[in-house]
Amino acid sequence: MRNVGYYNGKIGLMEEMSVPFLDRALFFGDGVYDATYAANRRIFETDFHVDRFYNSLKAVRIDFPYSKPELIAELQKCIDAMDSDGVVFVYWQATRGTAPRNHVFPENTPPNLLIYVVESSLTDLRVPKKAITVEDTRFLHCNIKTLNLLPSVMASQEAKEAGCSEVIFHRGERVTECAHSNVNILKDGVFITPPLDNLILPGTTRRHFLEICRRLNVPFEERTFTLDELFSADEIMITSAGTLGMPVCEIDGKPAGGKDKALLTKLQRAAIDDFTAETGFSPDIL
Repeated sequence: MRNVGYYNGKIGLMEEMSVPFLDRALFFGDGVYDATYAANRRIFETDFHVDRFYNSLKAVRIDFPYSKPELIAELQKCIDAMDSDGVVFVYWQATRGTAPRNHVFPENTPPNLLIYVVESSLTDLRVPKKAITVEDTRFLHCNIKTLNLLPSVMASQEAKEAGCSEVIFHRGERVTECAHSNVNILKDGVFITPPLDNLILPGTTRRHFLEICRRLNVPFEERTFTLDELFSADEIMITSAGTLGMPVCEIDGKPAGGKDKALLTKLQRAAIDDFTAETGFSPDIL
C-alpha cells in the first residue's frame, strides 16, 4: 500500500478510511497521540515513544485496552503493509471513544485507536532554519501529548507567514519549547535543555541527546533559559523524532547561532549513527 490508515483494527488507504461522527476527538480533542519514524520496517526508539503514549493516556484517564506489546504489534502491522522499505512516518492516537456529545466521560465506552503510516524523510540538517518567538499562551498540560493543538497550529501559521520554519514559545522571559518540537542551546561547550515540567513535552529526541552527551562526555544542563540566552547562544538546536538537531540561524529576523559548528555536528552525527544502528538505514541529512 502507498499509505496505511487504521481504525480499530480495520486497515485501508487513508483516503478510504472513515471515523464515526461521534468520536470524541471531533468535538473535544479528547485523546492523546504519539508519533515517530521507521526505516527498513523498524521503528526508531519504540519503547520511549510507546511509554510516553501510555503516560499521556494515564494523565487524561483513558483506560486503553491494548498492552504495550499488543500496541507495538498493531503499529508493526501497519508498517509492514506499506510498499516502502525506506523512511516512513508512524502516527497513532487514542480517543476516549464514540458517544453522544457530553463534557463528562462516557461510561462503558471503549477507546478508539487510529494509526496512519506515510512515506517521509528525516529533516535535512545541512540547511539552518529561521524561527520566530511567540508568547506561550497554551494550557498548563504541555507535558501531555494531547490532540488539542490549536495554539500550535496558529503559531505555526504565523511562522510560515513570516517566512520561517518554526516557532519558539516563551512564557515571559523563559523559553519553553517549539510548536511541535523541543528547543535546546549550546553555550560555551555545554548542551542546555529546558527541565521537564508541565510546560514542555518530554521529547524522546531531547532525551536521546542527553544520552549522547553522557556517552561523549559533553557537559549538559537541564535548566530554564531566557530569551536573552537564546539569542546569545552559540547554537540553537531544534529536536523532534524526525529532526535530529536542526540548527537555527535566525530568530525574529536577527542572526542567531552559528558559533560552535564543531560541537553541533558532533552531536548530530552521533544521533544519525544511532538511527542507523537501530534501523539499518543511513539517512543522507548531514
